[in-house]
Amino acid sequence: DPVAKTLKKIRACRACERHLPLGVNPVLSAHGDATVLIAGQAPGRKVHSTGTPWDDVSGDRLRRWLGIDRDDFYDETKVALIPMGFCYPGPGKSGENPPRKICRRLWHPKLLPQLKKLRLTVVIGRYAHDYYLADRQRDSLTATVRAWREYSPDFFPLPHPSPRNKAWLKRNPWFESELFLRFGGRSGEPWPEQSTGCFPGALGEKVQRYHRRQFGCALVDVVTGVNFGDLEYPTPLLPSGQVGDF
Repeated sequence: DPVAKTLKKIRACRACERHLPLGVNPVLSAHGDATVLIAGQAPGRKVHSTGTPWDDVSGDRLRRWLGIDRDDFYDETKVALIPMGFCYPGPGKSGENPPRKICRRLWHPKLLPQLKKLRLTVVIGRYAHDYYLADRQRDSLTATVRAWREYSPDFFPLPHPSPRNKAWLKRNPWFESELFLRFGGRSGEPWPEQSTGCFPGALGEKVQRYHRRQFGCALVDVVTGVNFGDLEYPTPLLPSGQVGDF
């Protein structure tokens, strides 16, 4: 298995060891069958200690945003969890240090091409936006997140779900209150069996029920106008009946 071999090499990597205050502990997961990639920034202190990606309050919020339970989130045959930096970079002046760049130079070009079944990459935070969206980004993270339709069907940009981002969420109430709540026009309708799940064809019907229970709609109701394989979904409408345009 080429993915397993690459992961073994990554977990043995010591390229950044002298720069990491808590030592080396690459935290990521991947499998050749994964159809969704969660591209984050770098593990925090708690994740460094547990060795489980997104095993913290940021992960809890991210799973609520995506409408996905822990079982599916941590099923590596469905979801790959690959941050920009694999090890905890240590504390910075405000929050954590940025992810170290060496991971994306050494390992991303080797690992990502091996994930041949990926259909959607959820791109989280500035550093992941810079890598995956590059010059397709807008002038700010906020503008990029607002323009999420421009990046479908391959990418879905998000802000970081860290508690330190409370100020951003407060300044941008549209993100949760409109993007995730108001796009519920189809939330009461059943989806075709092959399209159930947070991401069509990837996860399970229980994920749809979970997200609808939490937010009144499913993420698949939001990421629309996207062709996943043979399935196409229409652009959603705002309550006014106008095509949603942030």
